[in-house]
Amino acid sequence: MGSLRELRRMMYLTMALVFIVFVILIGGITFLFQLNAAVSLIVGLLLAGLFMLFYWAIGPFMVQLSTRPHYLQKGENAFLEGMVTELATKSGVKMPRLAITPDRTPNAFVFGRTASDATLAVNQGLLENLNQDEIRGVIGHELGHIKHRDYIVVTMLAALPLIAYVIARSLLQAEFYGGGMRSKDSKNSAAALIAIAALAYVVYFLSHLLVLFLTRLRESYADAYSAYLLGNPRALESALTKIAYGLSLAPEHPNGARGFFFEDPVQAKSEVAELMQNKNQYDLDHDGVLNEKELENAMQQEARSNWHKINGLFATHPPVFRRILMLRQIEQEQSTGHFTEDKIYAHV
Repeated sequence: MGSLRELRRMMYLTMALVFIVFVILIGGITFLFQLNAAVSLIVGLLLAGLFMLFYWAIGPFMVQLSTRPHYLQKGENAFLEGMVTELATKSGVKMPRLAITPDRTPNAFVFGRTASDATLAVNQGLLENLNQDEIRGVIGHELGHIKHRDYIVVTMLAALPLIAYVIARSLLQAEFYGGGMRSKDSKNSAAALIAIAALAYVVYFLSHLLVLFLTRLRESYADAYSAYLLGNPRALESALTKIAYGLSLAPEHPNGARGFFFEDPVQAKSEVAELMQNKNQYDLDHDGVLNEKELENAMQQEARSNWHKINGLFATHPPVFRRILMLRQIEQEQSTGHFTEDKIYAHV
């Protein structure tokens, strides 16, 4: 059973674990080069902190660079402005800055350095392909990210796996280009470099998995928050279906900001392709169309698949079928009339 306190606890725990893994890397470097352990650790932690702050500072700029948002002036898009104003007021968060990107695929995202300077951006394709209720569901989801402030933590945490990756690549490239005839001492140094590079790759892998876990968790919390805020989980479920299908048809390669999106384009392509590949297995009446009951059965089978559980460890978002199943659980509870604020995240 989830709660907002649990989400914050998982954020802090993930940050602590990522730091511990990074400290192991610094310790390995210290041990192999026989450096002063205390000094190396302090320098390493300071560098990690500075790099996180640097990534936090430039993160929004990098998102802007890859998505090319057009920031809306007051009154420029009355429909979107009115909807976000209404839902932000209801949510109790500061009105975010609004932007529209020229991307024709249906998607949306939030980015920023603090909760007070957040930008809520929607792709042009979202406004063109979704109905009003579905757009409200997506906006409620993005306001959930602002409410939880999780995008700030994830942006900073993403810096540490990147440091480990850069260390590993740099050391291997230095060894590759600096090869040739070596003395015994230089060969020992080369072995130490390769050992550190290998350790750095392990640290990158583990810390990256931890960050991905947190990004998936925050998406589930945002889904649950939208269902509560709007009282209409079915609208978000419909939006998820349309967005996943729309993204699966997109010909262009997705940009580097896909981890911020409402749905990951790469993941959507893979999930829809797999569903269509197994269509005959799920089409029980063999009419060539998956009705609602057949789709629900397909989702239940996918949820029990060990392959999907393992593959999901490397995903930025929960599988669409898991997100829909959770929304249906929330919808069933809301229909009983006993759904209260303390149960918002009960099904996460």
